Amino acid sequence: MTNIIISPSKYIQGKDEIHNVSKHTYFFGNKFLLLATENGIKRMKGIIEESFKGTDAKLTFETFNGECSRKEIQRIEKIVEEKGCDAVIGIGGGKTLDTAKAVAYYRKIPVVIIPTIASTDAPCSALSVIYTEKGEFSEYLILPKNPDIVLVDTAIIMKSPARFLIAGMGDALATYFEARASVRSNSDVMAGGKATKTAFAIAKLCYEILLSNGYKARIAAEKNVVTQAAQAVIEANTYLSGVGFESCGIAGAHSIHNGFTILHECHHLLHGEKVAFGTIAQLVLENSPIEEIEEVIHFCTQVGLPTTLEKMGISDVKEEELMKVAELACGEGETIHNMPFKVEPQDVYAAILIADELGRQYIK
Repeated sequence: MTNIIISPSKYIQGKDEIHNVSKHTYFFGNKFLLLATENGIKRMKGIIEESFKGTDAKLTFETFNGECSRKEIQRIEKIVEEKGCDAVIGIGGGKTLDTAKAVAYYRKIPVVIIPTIASTDAPCSALSVIYTEKGEFSEYLILPKNPDIVLVDTAIIMKSPARFLIAGMGDALATYFEARASVRSNSDVMAGGKATKTAFAIAKLCYEILLSNGYKARIAAEKNVVTQAAQAVIEANTYLSGVGFESCGIAGAHSIHNGFTILHECHHLLHGEKVAFGTIAQLVLENSPIEEIEEVIHFCTQVGLPTTLEKMGISDVKEEELMKVAELACGEGETIHNMPFKVEPQDVYAAILIADELGRQYIK
């Protein structure tokens, strides 16, 4: 049996750390392509240029067109080739960062990831999600390695709307419970092979940090300030959850999230908001102790994550629609099959209903 753990080559986090980007990247070369949205370039260009001031670096700022598509990846590739860039620096949210990772992979050059929100664990992953030009899911691009550097400026993160940090907590919340289920079933993980004890310890630490710092971090996010609690949660959302899910596995919570994407009423929700409810449903599915389920519901309520179908936007619950959710969650290739027992759509349907009722009772 082979055990494997993967992670970024270097993870850097700190307040105003973007001012040190040249110090962290000089050894990659002196020609950099910086990919960001138009607004991102407006906000970051001056800071980054100041960081590289006094060096011989040549910076090419390119506006991301908004979709991580094959066409956009190829467009950026051509610019990298024409400019002879030594590395790609992606700045922004998930699709911008995934495009930067894909471009660097195809050009065989290093990639530096600078997330501007902490809403998911994607920045650290060896994965790009590819969409069509119309924004429809196309494919997963599995990369041979994680980013060379992930640089997280916590001051930038905390200037974004609080909802993003809270959604990130919802995504990170699932890490430990899905890791636990995957380890129990001895499933293969995205890193290849089986989970290491180190990765499982990281997944568990992720949950512990959320419980002890989540509510305090939410308040800090609402005030747009950086605190020790916020620093801890940003690390949990970004690094601990990223390494935890790739090197320990995902299971029921994310499959149930995928099921809910079929409902129009849930399209306004962020990824982590759906994953949070999926986590409660997974705990019901595996008949976890009521104390553990209540602990998770209490956490979600404290930080502002949905614990009922109504809070997810589903006010009129229809059996046939929830069964479609359950069937999609149990589709071929879904990670719910990493649970340590066989799961059928009827089981997921029941778990969703019970999770909803437990959430309602807690609110009462």
